[in-house]
Amino acid sequence: MLKFIKRMRETRAATAIEYGLIAALIAVAAIAAMQGLGNQLKKTFGNVSSNMKAS
Repeated sequence: MLKFIKRMRETRAATAIEYGLIAALIAVAAIAAMQGLGNQLKKTFGNVSSNMKAS
């Protein structure tokens, strides 16, 4: 019984670490995507602002 409990504890720790790594990977991908989107929005609003000044 003691071995079973110890094995369960080890499995939970490994699972928690895996979930943590997956969450970190998703966070990095989200940050990269948002930076690209932010740059595109900056260009778009810059163009709109320039066109409004010219009009």
